Amino acid sequence: MGVLDRFEKGVERVVSSAFAKAFRSEVKPVEIASAIRKDMDDRAASFSRGRTVVPNTFDVELGESDHERVVEWGEDALADEIIAAAAEHAREQGFSLVGPLAVTFSAKPDLETGRFRVHSSTVRAGGEQGVPQGNQHAGQHGDQQQSWTGTVPAPPRHPLIDIDGKRYLLTSETTVLGRGNESDIVVDDTGVSRRHVEIRRTPRGVVVTDLGSTNGTFVEGNRITAATLVDGNTVTMGRTRLLFYSGEGTDA
Repeated sequence: MGVLDRFEKGVERVVSSAFAKAFRSEVKPVEIASAIRKDMDDRAASFSRGRTVVPNTFDVELGESDHERVVEWGEDALADEIIAAAAEHAREQGFSLVGPLAVTFSAKPDLETGRFRVHSSTVRAGGEQGVPQGNQHAGQHGDQQQSWTGTVPAPPRHPLIDIDGKRYLLTSETTVLGRGNESDIVVDDTGVSRRHVEIRRTPRGVVVTDLGSTNGTFVEGNRITAATLVDGNTVTMGRTRLLFYSGEGTDA
């Protein structure tokens, strides 16, 4: 089974039968997901250290009747399902994301029922947009056309962390990770404390500090109170592992 077949079957599995019935004769969720997958593949940009960066934010433009159907059946739920499938595709292909995946839907009067467009861009963690105007994919029941209107995003020189395939640039001096909503990066893991660790950029390197967590923080399997991270280090908290990349050798 090819990558595209696996991707589409994965979408079909996660999207409920209610969605399938709702979109019987209009735009189908699998068509939107496939357009996003194709956009990621087409716009994959290889940088140093073997990283291949792809867009992470997607605005799906729909005709008014299709958009009403999406709202009726739950646009947040549909976005979550498409994001899950896109994240799995990124992991399988070894793609890098400079920020979390996001999918939004909007209504456009110029689009007929059954037609849609996907605008993609690369938005770094914290909201900085790397590509002001992304590719556009238009489709009708799976038919897609492509036109390039953006620029290749510059590779980050900031250090970054990878959590389950999602990559976050460490652009701030300090970044707090934890289960609580007050954390800069929220980690959905019951073994992680509400404010578990702080990652601080200093002139001497990037330092990870445990914030008095219940289950502790481990770097390369060793429990730490504070440690300076080097490229490729693995940090474990609860059941979650994150990979640290220094970002050295790249140009902004």
